[in-house]
Amino acid sequence: MKSRLQTGQWTVGATSRWLIMTTVLCSVMACSSVPAPVAELAAAEQAILTAEQARVNTYAASELAEARKKLQDARAAVVQKDMLQASRLAQQSKLDAELALARAGAAEAIAVNDEMKKSTEILQQEMLRNQSGVKP
Repeated sequence: MKSRLQTGQWTVGATSRWLIMTTVLCSVMACSSVPAPVAELAAAEQAILTAEQARVNTYAASELAEARKKLQDARAAVVQKDMLQASRLAQQSKLDAELALARAGAAEAIAVNDEMKKSTEILQQEMLRNQSGVKP
């Protein structure tokens, strides 16, 4: 007796059952094969460490706090075996830390610029004072 596979006589029901089983099996394998986001977690930790070393707390404390929270949530997602969520949170954490660093850099640049403006104004006042006291 020949099998249906050998004779090429697949029925619609057998084909659809095969497709459903294959789809379910692939879905299960895909979910179970998502690795822990080790690289993303390490990148987020490094970004936070870099921001902390740059002392961004003065200018971007909320962004840095958000980065820390998302990293903590990413670690919790790993424990719960939700690797996709862990990966997303780790990436967001890294971006928040980078945002904190950028905002702190911008705030420091503005502060330096304001200080330079004040110094320039003082120098201009001194020059005007010296000019008025000089006799031709």
